[in-house]
Amino acid sequence: MERRSSLAVAGLGLIVLTAVPSAEGQQRAIRTVSSISPQEKEAGAKQHPQLLNEFGGAYAGPQVKYVEGVGRRIAVQSGLSNAQGDFTVTLLNSPVNNAFAIPGGYVYVTRQLMALMNDEAELAGVLGHEIGHVAAQHGQRRQQAAQRNAIGGTLLQVLTGALLGDSAFTGLLQKGIGQGSQLLMLKFSRSQEYEADDLGIRYLASGGYDPRALSFMLASLAAQSSLDARLAGSSRSVPEWASTHPDPASRVGRASRNAASSGSTSTVRNRDAFLNALNGVLYGDDPKQGVIEGSRFRHPDLRVSFTAPSGFGMENGASAVSVVGSGGQAQFSAAPYSGDLSAYIDSVFAKLGGGDGGVPPGEVRRVTVNGLPAAWRTIRASTQSSQVDATVFAYDFGGGKAYHFLLLTAAGQGIGPFSSMVQSVQRLSAQDAAAIKPRRVEVVTVKSGDTVQSLAKRMAYTDYPLDRFLTINALTANSVLRPGQRVKIVSW
Repeated sequence: MERRSSLAVAGLGLIVLTAVPSAEGQQRAIRTVSSISPQEKEAGAKQHPQLLNEFGGAYAGPQVKYVEGVGRRIAVQSGLSNAQGDFTVTLLNSPVNNAFAIPGGYVYVTRQLMALMNDEAELAGVLGHEIGHVAAQHGQRRQQAAQRNAIGGTLLQVLTGALLGDSAFTGLLQKGIGQGSQLLMLKFSRSQEYEADDLGIRYLASGGYDPRALSFMLASLAAQSSLDARLAGSSRSVPEWASTHPDPASRVGRASRNAASSGSTSTVRNRDAFLNALNGVLYGDDPKQGVIEGSRFRHPDLRVSFTAPSGFGMENGASAVSVVGSGGQAQFSAAPYSGDLSAYIDSVFAKLGGGDGGVPPGEVRRVTVNGLPAAWRTIRASTQSSQVDATVFAYDFGGGKAYHFLLLTAAGQGIGPFSSMVQSVQRLSAQDAAAIKPRRVEVVTVKSGDTVQSLAKRMAYTDYPLDRFLTINALTANSVLRPGQRVKIVSW
């Protein structure tokens, strides 16, 4: 059954004009909602479990209570509610840098984005920014804009186009991706980002934090986005926060000026409390959900491995691995299996087609891949602007388990650019599975003689260790560390 999103339920609370300082220090009114409506609470409660499923689930570490406390304290600054208990703040078990909020008092931040932060005020600033989007009803406005632009197609097609970036590949994959995340992937406009920044700064100031913290966090996000862009060709696609909150670098100076003109003299950052809470948090992929190393994906529990084609980025989700490149799109996932690969492929196509019988019959071809029985079938599918080839390539792993790729390529390409990937699928050995270990953030105290270069060598990465160390600590290559200073490294 296709899920229907309630992310952008229209707010029914009182609309107020909130004055915030502009970059020039003048007061500028932002139209905000002053309460959470019963309809929003109900809609948020329905959407919450779906979002948890789509974004890795709730994290279970000791950081949860800390994040919840900070989030609730900053959330009440929005005026949406004076009761902290009206807000549900969730730390997500996701390896991407992301944060968002939905109407109804639901606020989310990933453990990966938390690891990029360096103090409590930065955490409060990010959460305040996301709550600002809700208070200013930005989600409702972007859904309305998407609906207005959905000429000749469905809203879901428009949303999927926003996610994938190329409407030529949205014909079927849209039904394989959660609709809740579709709405979240719509980009905010520049003016909406500015408004959320302004509100986040205001919430920091009224909450007793240093209002400059948001500009520091935006700078870290810009540095992380730059680093991720360098890593994208071999390991990951562009991080979700960078996709939905465009160009943080251009907003750093503006946020800094607005903080200076806020009238607040608070310098509270609570760095030590934050680092104490952060220490030990899982970093990068959770082995229970599979890991990406370079261009290779491995899942120790499912005992499966494959390698993405050169030039394609991968992103690991709770229920699927996405592979994205200029030559096509792909997802790797699983479905119920009765022992018949032909029936399995038909069921995947039927689900993508909505179960309406619209998938044409065709030949299923059988092969053996690294000792695994496999089968595949390609059909031609139409989008709003062109045609694409959609292929389901399935593998029988025995014991009633099967996995498959859904491949979308330009018409006539078939498997094409994914030929090496579909042939790389193999059963992961017990030895390889046992060797997969999680990475965690470790807070260490700088000793005499330590430098950014020497500490970077302790990072649990062979590629870009110095860049990774500098980015997560908001440092530069010329930064001089002092004994007693606390910094973050990523260790096994």
